[in-house]
Amino acid sequence: MKSILKTKAYLYSLILFLGIITSFSLPPYNFFFINFLTLPILLHILINYINQKLSFFLTGWIFGIGYFISNLYWITNSLTFDENLKFIIPFALILIPTFLGLFYGLFTYFCSFLDLKNKFSSILIFSLFFGVVEFLRSFIFGGFPWNLIVFSLSDNLYSLQILSYIGTYALNLLSITIFLLPIITFFQYKNFQKSLILIFGVILISINIGYGIYNLKKFKLIDNENLDLIIRVMSPKIAIERFLTIQDPEPNIIELIDLSEPNNSEKTIFIFPEGVIPNINLDELELFKKLFIEKYSINHKIILGINNLVEDKIFNSMILINNKAEIISKYNKNKLVPFGEFLPFENFFRKIGFKKVTQGYQSFSADNERKILSINQLKFLPLICYEIIYSGKINLYQDDYDFILNISEDGWFGKSIGPEQHLSHSIFRSIEEGKNILRSTNNGVSVHINPKGQIISQIKEKGFFDLSSIKRVKKTFFAENGNKIFFYFVLFYITLIVFLKIKEK
Repeated sequence: MKSILKTKAYLYSLILFLGIITSFSLPPYNFFFINFLTLPILLHILINYINQKLSFFLTGWIFGIGYFISNLYWITNSLTFDENLKFIIPFALILIPTFLGLFYGLFTYFCSFLDLKNKFSSILIFSLFFGVVEFLRSFIFGGFPWNLIVFSLSDNLYSLQILSYIGTYALNLLSITIFLLPIITFFQYKNFQKSLILIFGVILISINIGYGIYNLKKFKLIDNENLDLIIRVMSPKIAIERFLTIQDPEPNIIELIDLSEPNNSEKTIFIFPEGVIPNINLDELELFKKLFIEKYSINHKIILGINNLVEDKIFNSMILINNKAEIISKYNKNKLVPFGEFLPFENFFRKIGFKKVTQGYQSFSADNERKILSINQLKFLPLICYEIIYSGKINLYQDDYDFILNISEDGWFGKSIGPEQHLSHSIFRSIEEGKNILRSTNNGVSVHINPKGQIISQIKEKGFFDLSSIKRVKKTFFAENGNKIFFYFVLFYITLIVFLKIKEK
């Protein structure tokens, strides 16, 4: 076996395979136990079979390529709707994982500077650099915090309750450390020492799960609070192709209104998804006010996603209107999807015939303001599409509110694993922020998630669900302190590594 692993072709093939297998720990599969095997093997390879800095980098890079090519292949589905973009599919399938894999190459490269050995300090070094690079990946170049290792715990709500205190990045760091513990059995410790470390790991896991069980039982005793109105979350399931052809908007608007089944005597808020009306912008909505007046009453408010033209800029917006289609308030999206909503280095790419994936050639513009919006006595935080994935960065002004509203269009990714992965981020945000999340998607999973990450209502087909009451919790520790908590964990790891390294010498 050792002679095989010393052959680089076999070694790097194994590392690529480890990356692919590790991706199956993520949603929608959630085979988290895979990480107890693949991550220790990766560290074992770094300690015992890699001795050059370039090889350290290649090890992480190849692992990252395997990991991302397996869990992000669905991104290329968005290129199938435009004949002019289909030729990019093979390149995108390879280039996106290759780029993201560079971050993993960086973390293993950094490990090469600290002399990995068969010691516990190596687990901490590996975890620290992995966790820090995952954090950087979430913010650098606009950030893409998709499919961190910790998302393998998405199905285990007991384990996730600690998010309300430490947040996603700190839990990601701890999770990597826990997943690496089986490698202790191969380290140069006495059996008693190995058992002690493993027992300590089991105790930590048990305490976390025990806290989660207690927390959820305590939350169950909280009474539902009546909202004195109905919130109706819509899932229209309009085919993506409709957004790419020029059509009369009126039949689409009538279809949406009929689907919402308004009752004039019921005070209702209707929530429609992102960009739900094709071929229309905010200024043109008034042309169809007659349709709204006929079907909706003074008791009704409507929230929907629509394009908003301001001078020479286009915004992806969420608007709140009354039954006369009059604008009460609006929010312009802050975080845009690269290549989906804007072209990086647009002047260059447009010269060679590239365009953004969504309709039209002009890129959307990003706003820099996200204020809490109000409906009657309810306050909500507006998020459009993948803005929900940014841990610690959603409530910019630290204002209090009642729930998070996320509207999205996941149809660009077809019937792949993409929409389920997108949903998992909403579960993490709900626990971190201690808020109910209402999520309306056109093609995807529309849900109501309570402040503990439990899915209360869910719809994947055409239709809607209602809620008239919610449970609330106090503002979480993480909501007040944000990602600074992650840096405290980083300092603790650094201190512990220094102490162990001194002791080893």
